[in-house]
Amino acid sequence: MKRIGVIGLGLMGGSACKAYKEFSDYEIYAWNRSEGPLLLAESVNAIDGRLTDEIIPTCDMIIIALYPKASVEFLKSKAPLISKDAVVVDFCGVKQVVCEGAFPIAEEYGFTFIGGHPMAGTQYSGFTASRASLYKNASMILVPPRFDDILMLEKARELLAPLGFGRFVVTTAKKHDSMIAFTSQMAHVVSNAYIKSPTALEHKGYSAGSYKDLTRVAWLNEDMWTELFLDNREELVKEIDILISSLKEYRDALEDKDAPRLHDLLKEGRLRKEMVDGRR
Repeated sequence: MKRIGVIGLGLMGGSACKAYKEFSDYEIYAWNRSEGPLLLAESVNAIDGRLTDEIIPTCDMIIIALYPKASVEFLKSKAPLISKDAVVVDFCGVKQVVCEGAFPIAEEYGFTFIGGHPMAGTQYSGFTASRASLYKNASMILVPPRFDDILMLEKARELLAPLGFGRFVVTTAKKHDSMIAFTSQMAHVVSNAYIKSPTALEHKGYSAGSYKDLTRVAWLNEDMWTELFLDNREELVKEIDILISSLKEYRDALEDKDAPRLHDLLKEGRLRKEMVDGRR
């Protein structure tokens, strides 16, 4: 029987525990900094026990679902206990800062570390928001220390299979962070900034699907996202600058009452959406 250790019982770690318990016969052990989530996980049978220093060496896989710096610090502190046959994967939203810290630790102690990022989540956080189906059909990004070890990647995919990912994407840490700045971090920045309009206080009765879609992730965990944004600040600043430049084009067309230019801008956006969605 496989044994999985999960570090951190927030949304991501809690959902991993629940998925393994529901969709596999693996044994699941967890660690959390505070006692409350552990007690809750035990009460709902989301784990088989607590991940102690005695259990860590027996784990086939360890999932670290903490903030980036805390993930590297935890790995460093427990590295001597981890089996050389184990695979360790993190679930952080940035990869360069994590992999740069974790790869040398894994090499020194002889186990496998693979950077990971499940493309799944909600605007809510904590164990109470976690659910077994969170990762179903989601994309899982993997950043291996090297790209010529197919067996290593297959082992990771096999151990992660009960979570229900629909696709695995293998890439570099730099490529990951560049893409995530656009697909995830920018969405949170835009949503968080958009909701600050004074008009938002009067939206009830005037808002529908587009408002709800755009503001959903404004409800975020500011502690986590501050660290993620700063860890990926260069790529995120690039995307913010692109957006500011584009918004200025729309603003200038409106201010100048330039209907043809505004029409062209709107058409360009529609055609770009069709292209990236594969409809053209």
